[in-house]
Amino acid sequence: MMEEEEFEFTEDLEAILHLTPEVQLAIEQVFPSQDPLDRADFNAVEYINTLFPTEQSLANIDDVVNKIRLKIRRLDDDIRTVVRGQTNVGQDGRQVKEITRDIKQLDHAKRHLTTSITTLNHLHMLAGGVDSLEAMTRKRQYGEVANLLQGVVNVLEHFQKYMGIPQIRQLSERVKAAQSELGTQILADFEEAFPAQGSKRPGGPSNVLRDACLVANVLDPRIKQEIIKKFIRQHLSEYLVLFQENQDVAWLDKIDRRYAWIKRQLVDYEEKYGRMFPEEWCMTERIAVEFCHITKVELAKVMRTRAKEIEVKLLLFAIQRTTNFEGLLAKRFTGCTLTDTPGKRPNSPLDQTNPFLEDDPGEDPRKPKAPDNPFHGIISKCFEPHLYVYIESQDKNLGELIDRFVADFRAQGPPKAGTEEGGAVLPSCADLFVYYKKCMVQCSHLSTGEPMIALTTIFQKFLREYAWKILSGNLPKSSSNSGGLTITSLLKEKEGYEAAKFNVDELCLICSILSTAEYCLATTQQLEEKLKEKVDKVLVERINLTGEMDTFSTVISNSIQLLVQDLDAACDPALSAMSKMPWQSVEHVGDQSPYVTSIIMHIKQNVPIIRDNLASTRKYFTQFCIKFTNSFIPKFINHLFRCKPISMVGAEQLLLDTHSLKTVLLDLPSIGSQVLRKAPASYTKIVVKGMTRAEMILKVVMAPHEPPVVFVDNYIKLLADGNPETFQKILDMKGLKRSEQSSMLELFRQRLPTPPSGSDSGPSLSFSAPTPEQESSRIRKLEKLIKKRL
Repeated sequence: MMEEEEFEFTEDLEAILHLTPEVQLAIEQVFPSQDPLDRADFNAVEYINTLFPTEQSLANIDDVVNKIRLKIRRLDDDIRTVVRGQTNVGQDGRQVKEITRDIKQLDHAKRHLTTSITTLNHLHMLAGGVDSLEAMTRKRQYGEVANLLQGVVNVLEHFQKYMGIPQIRQLSERVKAAQSELGTQILADFEEAFPAQGSKRPGGPSNVLRDACLVANVLDPRIKQEIIKKFIRQHLSEYLVLFQENQDVAWLDKIDRRYAWIKRQLVDYEEKYGRMFPEEWCMTERIAVEFCHITKVELAKVMRTRAKEIEVKLLLFAIQRTTNFEGLLAKRFTGCTLTDTPGKRPNSPLDQTNPFLEDDPGEDPRKPKAPDNPFHGIISKCFEPHLYVYIESQDKNLGELIDRFVADFRAQGPPKAGTEEGGAVLPSCADLFVYYKKCMVQCSHLSTGEPMIALTTIFQKFLREYAWKILSGNLPKSSSNSGGLTITSLLKEKEGYEAAKFNVDELCLICSILSTAEYCLATTQQLEEKLKEKVDKVLVERINLTGEMDTFSTVISNSIQLLVQDLDAACDPALSAMSKMPWQSVEHVGDQSPYVTSIIMHIKQNVPIIRDNLASTRKYFTQFCIKFTNSFIPKFINHLFRCKPISMVGAEQLLLDTHSLKTVLLDLPSIGSQVLRKAPASYTKIVVKGMTRAEMILKVVMAPHEPPVVFVDNYIKLLADGNPETFQKILDMKGLKRSEQSSMLELFRQRLPTPPSGSDSGPSLSFSAPTPEQESSRIRKLEKLIKKRL
């Protein structure tokens, strides 16, 4: 029973003394101890075993118990002392709080006393300042007033929250009255010193007025603005009289006199009144800006009245002189006063870049440029409504320029082959765009608004006229009576050149026109970009030269088509001769046939000329080669179908001829050139695909038609063509009778692969054709076979 009670007591004791790890760590840091009794993991059993390790040590149990009881009594005394000390701390805290409250009250009292003293001092200063201000105002002692008034205004700001006190409110009203009286008095002094009309201006600055300006800086801003307005109006009153609308000097031809007059006035102002006004008022610039506004209105008025007298040279003269004066203002002034007059700041950037022929390095051409001259357009804007005179003049000048180009071309004739002009860009093209550049620069300095749109319309008009009259109009016309070569003439290589419709000079001219059209196309695109860069942002969408670029693209296409038709027509007689030859009676295979020699001769005559004259436009020469090949190969295959009937030897000869043409066509881009250059892959693919089909046709013709099933399957495999008409042509080439052809056609229809369900049935089939490498190998084997037979 006793053991159970001791166990319960031990549990209660452990529960009471259990502390959190954080609290225990804090205790150990504040009261470090090595005593086992102070450890958080104290174990009573282990501690007793440490005190009494053996039974003999139990003899000292009484001494140990006495020491522990003594230690307990000391702990109890310490706890009692601490608890009593905490009781006294509360009483001491209350005493301290009372002392702190007394100190705070003293602080508040000190602060209130200081505020009261300061307020009384300000009140004394305000009252004295108001009295002095009123007295100085009556005596016009503006120099002293300027300093005093600012101080009084600053002091009065401290009493804004005391305006409910009658005496403070009265002082405030006296200050306002003094300010109002000062403003009225200063304006009257300036009116007396600078009357609008009547007496002459004083010969020099007034110290009273100079001090009055300092006072005006402290007064209502409207006083300062009124002083500036009246002074400038009086200073420029003479200008309005001298250059009235009905005066001879008011017209554009004497516009220099206006600017000379203001220059003299500004010099006169600097000498007489430069020190009277504060520097931050920028009076010199203000006078110049007001002069500009007046001049803009007066010029607009006089030009409206005498609009019929405005000529291009006179208008450009006036604009040039005006823009020069605006540039002079930019060098002399900063333009800081322009913000004081809303709506007067010019909104057109001063852009002096090359219009479209070259770009500024390191600058995005589509980003609008900041104005370099804040005064640009401040006067010259008045000329914008009359720029139609300039636009009409440019319309007339460009029309005359195009007519001169046409006349020069007729007089000088087309570029000659073998000369520097042959195949080069026509000089008239460069002249046209140089003139465009001049107009662009000139108009961009005059206006970036509607006149630029009107000028763009003029540019579009004459770009089209140049394309029609100079380029398309001078392309050689196809000769209807050129005729063709006979079979006999095909056998004579020296006579074969006559088959070409165009001579060397005409080929050179076509290439020159093509190169010129390409240059115009690229430059017109640059022109459009520069026009968009120059014009106001709201008008950018109205700049569109796509139609003109399409016109030049059409000229390029027509030029290439003419070159293709010329070479194609030169080869037509040879192809006709091929289809009329008796291929059934050919007895042996020899070298390439005369018609092949004739075709190769024409290719070697025309292609090097075209390539050399299109050296600067290589991509268009490649287009020429592709278009010619796309035209020649189908035509060659059609004539191949007309060769009927064909014997086995005849088919072998045709196959050899086809391979010769294929080799020449593959080398077409670099034929006759000392520099060997690999043909473009796109071109090679077209030649290989087309000529391989021609070779497959001949191979089918060479194959025996017995047994029919093998022949039909071989045809389907080699040609991959499910069109019965093509199969019919093959049978005609083999010379089969109609009865045999009928059975063959029926078998052909039966042997055609069934198209997949859901797909559109059509005559074309998709078979894996031999690769070009395999075909080349077969052709070489065929050549060896022919040589052996020979």
